Amino acid sequence: MENYLQSMDDGWSIYLWLIVGGLIIIAVIYWIRWGVKNEQFDEDIKYLVFDEGDKEKMSPQEYAKSREVNATQMQSRERVLKRQEKEKQ
Repeated sequence: MENYLQSMDDGWSIYLWLIVGGLIIIAVIYWIRWGVKNEQFDEDIKYLVFDEGDKEKMSPQEYAKSREVNATQMQSRERVLKRQEKEKQ
């Protein structure tokens, strides 16, 4: 393999790097698209760890926000489950 690489003309490695770089960019775009499609970029995800038992530990605004985020997440979950059920049929 080493002899083969040394027998090639100068300047071939830049094309290899360009191809690898292009593949990396395509993979990153695919995974970002997947994340957006599957609602992975949610800034309010931190509120999902709280439940009713944490009410006394939180300010009223934070607790209200956590309940709102939780309700929105449950609606999203139901929507995704319905879509998955349709895809199975």
